Amino acid sequence: MSTDYQRAREELGRRLRELRHESPRGRLTGAELARRLGWPQSKISKLENGRQTPSDGDLRAWAEATGQAEVFGELSARLKGFESHIRSWRRQLASGHRAAQENYTTLVSGTRTIRAWQTGVVHGMLQTPDYARALFESRANLRNTPKDADDAVRARMKRQEWLYRPGKELHVLMLESALRVRVCSAEVQAAQLDRLLGAVGMDTVRLGVVPLDIETELTPGHAFSILDERLVTVEAWHAGLILDDAESVALYGRIWTMLARGAVYGPDAQRVIARARSGLHR
Repeated sequence: MSTDYQRAREELGRRLRELRHESPRGRLTGAELARRLGWPQSKISKLENGRQTPSDGDLRAWAEATGQAEVFGELSARLKGFESHIRSWRRQLASGHRAAQENYTTLVSGTRTIRAWQTGVVHGMLQTPDYARALFESRANLRNTPKDADDAVRARMKRQEWLYRPGKELHVLMLESALRVRVCSAEVQAAQLDRLLGAVGMDTVRLGVVPLDIETELTPGHAFSILDERLVTVEAWHAGLILDDAESVALYGRIWTMLARGAVYGPDAQRVIARARSGLHR
């Protein structure tokens, strides 16, 4: 995570602490505020010390719980000011992949709908532990970052609980190549494809596959995810990008819609996945 990003997060944390201390309802302890919000006290500490990025919902709840609802606009503006930028992987992964996974979980926790496009790997929300471990090990070797694959896998699997919460929807588009690229053994790849076959029938998941032999309106481009209509995350080789300006979000929404028109769903998607699986043993 970049130095500027961390500094801005720490400054926001100091502002939150100031609001807690200056509450018109009387100075609140961290424990008292946690009880009011129904949060673990550790979350209060992490937010105030700049070790966790709050959501807009967190900031609104904090302002209201401290009796200062009118400052929400200021807090939200601070958050937007440091979330839209490039985070180099070198800095973001300085302590390993686990921290980056936990930060992303915080980012998506309040999201109701995720629309994602993948070209080379299975989307993280649908990965098996062994498949995810192979990816983390590969990325750590590439970037010479700490090797904490087991911790990173646990963090990613924890995030998948999002899929089973009421009101959540995951819309994933995958280029057929994402089913076939091998970063793991045939056995691990087969188990991953079996997981996808099962995901086709999940109530909270709409999985579309874009076959390689279909005519499409756009070239594949890079992977991205749209969180509700508020921001887009993009993963490049050198950095992770977070875009929350209305123009960029709208552009990626149009891209996703155009790509979706070339996708197959339901039994047709399962046939493409099964075809990739059968190719593992040739």
